Amino acid sequence: MKINLAAWLLLSGLSLCLTVSGQTKRARDWGIPFDGSPGRWNAITDVAGVEVGSRTLIEGSGKLHKGLGPVRTGVTVILPGGKNFTPVFASWHMLNGNGDMTGTHWITESGFLETPVLITNTGSVGVVRDAALGWMDKNHYYNAEGDSVWYAYPLTAETYDGILNDINGFHVKKEDAWMALDSARGGPVAEGDVGGGTGMICHGFKGGTGTSSRVIDKKFGGYTVGVLVQANYGSRSQLIIAGVPVGKMLQDTLSNIFNGITAVDLGADVNRETGSIIVIVATDAPLLPHQLKRIAQRVQLGIAKMGGLGGNGSGDIFLAFSTANKNAFNRNKTTTVQLYPNDQIGVLFAATVQATEEAIVNALFAAKTMVGINGNTIYELPKEAVVRLLKKFNRIP
Repeated sequence: MKINLAAWLLLSGLSLCLTVSGQTKRARDWGIPFDGSPGRWNAITDVAGVEVGSRTLIEGSGKLHKGLGPVRTGVTVILPGGKNFTPVFASWHMLNGNGDMTGTHWITESGFLETPVLITNTGSVGVVRDAALGWMDKNHYYNAEGDSVWYAYPLTAETYDGILNDINGFHVKKEDAWMALDSARGGPVAEGDVGGGTGMICHGFKGGTGTSSRVIDKKFGGYTVGVLVQANYGSRSQLIIAGVPVGKMLQDTLSNIFNGITAVDLGADVNRETGSIIVIVATDAPLLPHQLKRIAQRVQLGIAKMGGLGGNGSGDIFLAFSTANKNAFNRNKTTTVQLYPNDQIGVLFAATVQATEEAIVNALFAAKTMVGINGNTIYELPKEAVVRLLKKFNRIP
């Protein structure tokens, strides 16, 4: 069956608008069961003060012409405290290091995240990082030492979108990063084929951006944990949803197209997992950097519940930050901070695992079939088939 690419792009644009305004059919709306209680938006923005923005680039069709397209990429940004300079306690963790996240050395050393978080494609880390510095300078997003001297190490992460996107054409520009930063807002978060997630593939289906949140019981503080993922990892045979190995049962469904050849996973398998996933965790619980390290480490358990293995070709890098202890950052004075009890932190571990799992599923459910360079076609997750399988295994009534 021939696909009218112009019509497909029009439909993709319509889908994008629906997502931005708060799409109605997320994974829970399909009946997918998850543990834990989500916040109002079931998004990272349920953590008060956190804002998310994106810039999506979808242009052209047909044969790859480096520098001209087709283009399927973008930038996603997270502002921990909105557009004001808001250093927050943070830490990070790496499951497998075939990827990049700039600025982590200073986070390890200082315990603070002092910049926005930006996520894009592998080839655009440099320009996006530099753009973040320019945006911070323009908007005075810093606390200068003396009258004018300031420095920052912007946190920019990536996953590879070169199957669908002219990645070596370097289409993401400074202006795109600035647009993403300027667009950042609270409330509903766009998912699927948006921002840095535009050209991504997850478990052999179209992947991208996803988010979720959990609110813990009031007896443990009633705090919120929010997660945002850029999911571009895993092979189809690994995919597990709600405990059901749906990937194995969908192995021969909707085979993708790569350079004119039909293939389910474009060469990825359990023994040679390629791709990456970036996960950002936000919470309003008063956690210190060493505790946030423990939170970041639990992200990999949420990925494991989806079937991810952290393969040799995968960049699995995670960041966790806390918006509590708002006055902790001070260049000149001793400050007093609150510390969440370690004996109760298990509820936050569970919330992180649960929100990570659901964020990945939301990315899969939001993403749409996409045609990219050289007609490469990555099909969306067949949601009706997944629902049927979960009903067969009594995971959905």
